[in-house]
Amino acid sequence: MRTSVIAAAAGTLALALGLTACGSDTGSGSGSGDKLVVGATPTPAGEVLAYVQKNLAKKAGLDLQITEFTDYVTPNTALQEGSLDANLYQHTPYLTDFNKSKKTDLVPVTEVYLPPMGVYAKKTKDIAELPAGATVAVPNDTTNEGRALQLLASKGVIGLKKGVGGTATPEDITSNPKKLTVKPLDPAQLPRSLDDLDAAVINNNYALDAGLSPKKDAVLLESAKGNPYNNVLAAKKGDEDDPRIKKLAKLLTSPEVKKFIEDKYEGSVLPVAAG
Repeated sequence: MRTSVIAAAAGTLALALGLTACGSDTGSGSGSGDKLVVGATPTPAGEVLAYVQKNLAKKAGLDLQITEFTDYVTPNTALQEGSLDANLYQHTPYLTDFNKSKKTDLVPVTEVYLPPMGVYAKKTKDIAELPAGATVAVPNDTTNEGRALQLLASKGVIGLKKGVGGTATPEDITSNPKKLTVKPLDPAQLPRSLDDLDAAVINNNYALDAGLSPKKDAVLLESAKGNPYNNVLAAKKGDEDDPRIKKLAKLLTSPEVKKFIEDKYEGSVLPVAAG
């Protein structure tokens, strides 16, 4: 779930310069031996995968290698190009939009957890207390911008055109009783911009990376009920039946991983039902 969609060339450069490998000998690509190379953002995806790597993978006969990324583009670029076998960090609406805009053919394998999006503010303890004329930042990638606007609309902070759903943009705002300024920003920049904003709608992984607790610090947090933004293990189309990927999917939805997520994140990340 999760930098905005930018040119593929920039994503490839970021991959070359900015990734951090966890484990050795990364970059095997699909189908190269028994090693499974999985891309992830550090929190919570990288931490969940590290738990699997340390506690479950060896017993299951899986050689799991983890490559971490700090943006939302290069994990999919790397997966499409074959330097990753799978990734974990995004929700299906983002994956669908990425496929459409980048002409990729990536597919969800299984849902793993819900990272609820939240509204954060330095001077406001309740979303209803936002001052008139406040500036509220939202992620500027297509699906997360719409998701953020829907979250604000869920409490009547703004009103949106009927039926726009997760594709909403600021142009779809039909009512704005407090005359808020809605400011789209790069998702990774949102936590660092909080001091200059009245509030920001921040993706869960970037909030956790910044030391924020979605459960405790958000002045408004998404509900899990009917939420379509569970993060998924993804693979290139045709590889979803790879035995290694299926094995990882089973581990990621196991009771052990469910308990790890519940214990570590204390409601700030919600596991899917254990298989």
